[in-house]
Amino acid sequence: MEIKTLRNSIDNVDEKLLDLFIERINLSEQVAEYKREHGLPLTDRTREREILKRVTERAPGYEQYVYSLFRMLIEMSKARQAELHKPQSPVIDLIKDALVPVETTFPRSGRIACQGIEGSNSQLASERLFPRGNIMFFKTFAGVFNAVQSGLCDFGVLPVENSVNGSVRAVYELLRHKKCYIVRGTTLHIRHELLALPGAELSDITEIYSHEQALGQCSKFIASLGSKVRTIPCENTAVAAKRVAELGDPHIAAISSARCAQLYGLKSLHSNIQDSDNNYTRFVCITKNPAIYAGSSRICFVLGFDSRPGALSEVLLRFSARGINMTKLESFPVAGGDFDFNFIFELEASVHEPGIVELLAELESAYPAFDFLGCYSYD
Repeated sequence: MEIKTLRNSIDNVDEKLLDLFIERINLSEQVAEYKREHGLPLTDRTREREILKRVTERAPGYEQYVYSLFRMLIEMSKARQAELHKPQSPVIDLIKDALVPVETTFPRSGRIACQGIEGSNSQLASERLFPRGNIMFFKTFAGVFNAVQSGLCDFGVLPVENSVNGSVRAVYELLRHKKCYIVRGTTLHIRHELLALPGAELSDITEIYSHEQALGQCSKFIASLGSKVRTIPCENTAVAAKRVAELGDPHIAAISSARCAQLYGLKSLHSNIQDSDNNYTRFVCITKNPAIYAGSSRICFVLGFDSRPGALSEVLLRFSARGINMTKLESFPVAGGDFDFNFIFELEASVHEPGIVELLAELESAYPAFDFLGCYSYD
């Protein structure tokens, strides 16, 4: 049979499938109305299992394809039902209250909590987000959160992810447990230099101070110095530079920035020592109360669910059925659990898009752990 004839046959089948799909969606809309009138939940796991069992049994040899097809059909039907059902949930109320009027722009001033000291990358990120901000420095990430929670500061700026060394999990943990929310983000191109006292030589160095993320981002350069050099983690790269200046020892150096070299009277022994020139760090701005500004196109949340085969794929299928792009997925262990994990998700989506808020409400009701972390955009 000619390929054209086969393709014509496929087109005919596709037309029938389309008509049947529309019919199925229309029936799902009627089911949504019935559920709304009778106060029934959108998700019926028993019904879903019955459908999947029935269709796979009727398709010997094609079970996995049929299962995937009908799993997607079920998720599409649920997505449409959620749009019509308009469920009530805490996350929907939170988002409604967080919406900022369209004419209100993101503020560029205020009291800003920043981890570290003068010259830190967090300070640079703070200045980019808040050109007229009053920056206050705190020793730890927790200190930044406490300042925002107490009202001492209006905003906090924190690193959340590096393109080479991954996520700063401590910040995500604090976001959940301190109940603060991401309202904005920005990205810095990070360049590291090895700084030491004037007069020191590279061959003199036996100790290197820096933040553990910076040490990881410069692992190849550090390894090239040989086993005689040991690394010492500290609060951040600016603190490392200041410590070298204060100790006055020509045998120690800091991985920091050119800006810190000027601030603390150090010289650069070697520039651009990061493993990759494509070295970027994302920073987020947090507030005590959620706020969603116009143009916010990223949604972040933490989800926890039972450890069983296919559990994660079911969540991902919900996004796929709605055509949502996922920009972050990362697992982290639950403290005190027996190899239990929660997952950080970031979606490329807006709460103003049809069905997105309903999706979040669906996730909140369907899984044992759900924490909304914010809706924001990156400068």
